[in-house]
Amino acid sequence: MASEMLMEEPMCLIHNSTSGALQVNSQAVKILEGITQPVVVVAIVGMYRTGKSYLMNFLAGKRKGFLLGSTIQSHTKGIWMWCVPHPGKRGHTLVLLDTEGLGDVEKDDPKHDTWIFTLAVLLSSTLVYNSKGTIDQDSMNKLHFVSELSEHIKVKADGEEEDDSAFDTEYISFFPKFIWTVRDFTLDLEIDGKEVTEDEYLERALMLKKGRKREVMEYNLPRQCIRDYFPTRKCFVFIRPASERDMKQLESLPDSALQPEFLEQLDKFCQYVLRESKVKMLKGGHHINGRIFGMLAQNYVDTIVSGKVPCLENAVTMLATKENEAAIKEGLAYYVAQMEEQIVFPVEVAVLSEIHGNCEKAALQLFMQRSFKDEDQKHQEQLAIEINEHYGTVLSKNKSTSQQICQTLLAQLSADMAKKLQNGVYMQPGGHELYMKDQKQVLESFQRTPNKGVMAEQVLEQFMDSKKAEAATIVTADKMLTDVQKSLAAEKASGEQLKQQRKAEEERRRQLEQRMRDVERSHQEDIRQVEAKMEEEAAKIRQETDKTMQCKLKEQEKLLQQGFTERARELQEEMDRLQKQGKAREEKLQQQLHEREEKEKQRQQEEHQQEIEEKEKQRQHEREETRDRRKGEAAPA
Repeated sequence: MASEMLMEEPMCLIHNSTSGALQVNSQAVKILEGITQPVVVVAIVGMYRTGKSYLMNFLAGKRKGFLLGSTIQSHTKGIWMWCVPHPGKRGHTLVLLDTEGLGDVEKDDPKHDTWIFTLAVLLSSTLVYNSKGTIDQDSMNKLHFVSELSEHIKVKADGEEEDDSAFDTEYISFFPKFIWTVRDFTLDLEIDGKEVTEDEYLERALMLKKGRKREVMEYNLPRQCIRDYFPTRKCFVFIRPASERDMKQLESLPDSALQPEFLEQLDKFCQYVLRESKVKMLKGGHHINGRIFGMLAQNYVDTIVSGKVPCLENAVTMLATKENEAAIKEGLAYYVAQMEEQIVFPVEVAVLSEIHGNCEKAALQLFMQRSFKDEDQKHQEQLAIEINEHYGTVLSKNKSTSQQICQTLLAQLSADMAKKLQNGVYMQPGGHELYMKDQKQVLESFQRTPNKGVMAEQVLEQFMDSKKAEAATIVTADKMLTDVQKSLAAEKASGEQLKQQRKAEEERRRQLEQRMRDVERSHQEDIRQVEAKMEEEAAKIRQETDKTMQCKLKEQEKLLQQGFTERARELQEEMDRLQKQGKAREEKLQQQLHEREEKEKQRQQEEHQQEIEEKEKQRQHEREETRDRRKGEAAPA
């Protein structure tokens, strides 16, 4: 299956074009387009020549794949991608992103590293920062990209007010998990003579200093940004895997040649990453698959190349528009295919209605599964319109097929009568009785024939109407009939014609009422699925808010423990604002739902009024037909 596509080796996802600008590899996008499963995206960043690729190969379950280097030059250029089946989450694809090493002196563009780091953050659901030695001030200084994130990523679209606190709060809701891996770690994990965990080591390194002096603020800035932007963080330390001599051929070394402690650390790291990394989400809580991931990468790179700053809200809006339009096509294509597969023309109205209802419901569900951020449900309404138009086409085809079958059948059944008429059989004395007997046989044979479809009564009405003049001529020519008998025959023929007209009219009314029931059912199903979708979106809002609140509360607790009461108070204000925002978003959804319900009530009232008017027009039409017919019958007298 396309969604289970295997990549035997990594491929470049983002590279520099000949002009030096970032460019997305179209071949990589094609591979992503075939991945319909949710994607878990793990990206690794760090200074060049720190062993990033080695870790990523192990996450892929391989020893070789991403290029390792044994020289002072950086081997990985741009961002490379490896898509493999997730070993721990069935039905998910693991997307591994190995990035170009930061700090390479051979680079021409000083902004290149910033954009590589920014893209890794934007595209991943777990971000691994890889460094060597210890977590000290030098390693913090090298992570200056974190301090610049708010300058290179926008949360809100142009024209909307944005501040740093809004950036923190909005971004946390889908910010990647942060893992700091420290390679070639040689120290003991002890602080003040007490053994500490790797996570405690990281948190100690991220502790802030008190004061307002410039050097204190410079010291605190990268730490504060990591604490704010990466509320979910983890640390792993690794000893050197092998001897200095063996490091140059690391990827070919068997496990027996590696340090047992390193293998243990590596296994613990891989298990954590594979277990804890979540599906990549867009702002708003929408999980993405490979296809959307490819579009997301393209959007961010195009924005950067244009000289603008990537915007989360703009990206979501762009993706939502494309996905919703594609969802309309997918839903409509499914509906059309299912209708064609299940319908054999002609088909009875009730059966056709049931098939249409089931296919429409399934198509709408398919649309709902793919669509997101469908403002005012305009895309859903468009799908409903297109399905309704196609259903109208199906109804027309059903009628025309039935009409053709009925007309052909009547032509076949009345062929013998046509010959007799042509040969003058009915123009002899007693011919009218023979004519009526033959016609009765034709009508009975027609009515006994099954599978004629929805136009049977109307075609029969037209057939009988077309024979009125013919029958009148035969009655007039039959010299065996008295004037009274001729009058009775004409009256009987008129009565039979009227009876058939009523049958045809009843059938037309039944079809119209069924069509109205179809429309009403479609609207009700539409409302039901919209309500379910809105409830789902409201639940995602609550989850986002709860997740962010939990992260903020943990950070507030740490700040209070470390004596930063002022910062803890500011954090409380952010949480209060966050709760208000979440509540406002939920209220907006509820308001949209209420407005839709009111709109539906108005629609029902208008349709009810229209139905009353249509029935009155129909009754008026019937009265006029009856009056005209009576005038015609009274004329000969």
